[in-house]
Amino acid sequence: MAGRTAMKALIFGASGQDGQHLAGVCRARGIVPIAVSRSGSGTQGDVAELDQVRSLVRQHAPEYIFHLAATSTTRHEALFENHGTISTGTLNVLETARLHCPRAKIFLAGSGVQFVNAGAPISERTPFHAASAYAVARIQAAYAGRYFRSVGLAVYIGYLFHHESPARKPCHVSQVVASAARRVGAGAREQIELGDVNVEKEWTFAGDVARAILTLVDQDAVFEAAIGSGTTHTIQEWVETCFRLVGRDWREHVQVREGFVSEYQRLVSDPSTIRSLGWEPRVGFDELARMMVGAQAPALGPRW
Repeated sequence: MAGRTAMKALIFGASGQDGQHLAGVCRARGIVPIAVSRSGSGTQGDVAELDQVRSLVRQHAPEYIFHLAATSTTRHEALFENHGTISTGTLNVLETARLHCPRAKIFLAGSGVQFVNAGAPISERTPFHAASAYAVARIQAAYAGRYFRSVGLAVYIGYLFHHESPARKPCHVSQVVASAARRVGAGAREQIELGDVNVEKEWTFAGDVARAILTLVDQDAVFEAAIGSGTTHTIQEWVETCFRLVGRDWREHVQVREGFVSEYQRLVSDPSTIRSLGWEPRVGFDELARMMVGAQAPALGPRW
């Protein structure tokens, strides 16, 4: 008997840390990832361009479509880029799937910052709050997903809270700190400047988040879930941990910017829904710091 053809997953935004980890999780589960991004290795494509999305979906007829592409900034100056990639990109994916691949399972990445945030744990049931141009795009995409679900598509939305890995781009605070600690530990004499180090956020491993995404789309009872560890640490705790790993006093290498006003003081998820599906994070705060300071990602084995 001939073997069954492997399932395929089309991943838009595959060059970011989420796309890289999701591709690894797919491979570990026997799903062939088709990595699509505007830059980097893999298939070149822009989710904001309808003709490109249509061509890729028709060519590959995937069982899964993941829309992870975004510019991860809430700055107003990114208004149109966020709108194109997140809002228009979502419509491109959903309408193309409706017409050419209606049996595919579709995942849309949401964000913890698109909700009302009073410091309490945020679930998928928390009201939306259009507090930034980025949040506006995410909210538009969520409503588009709900509409297309009402006309028959299997559309899942995972609201992702702060998560990290060695694949994180250099400009993000977690990577800035981890990279500086690594250099200082190797003998460099330098200082970095940070804003409000008292801000509390989650520090979930991106590989665990990728597993949660597959957990969500591989069932048919729950279609939206907040994805995070539900545990916060301050930025200062991250700094202390990273510099402690290399045997250095962080206060000698970090300058705190006076008068800096953070977007929020605490951002934390209520992950009870995704946990009810059997998912749990496997990498803790200290292990994540060791991983990033050492720039080591775990092998794609059973823990994924």
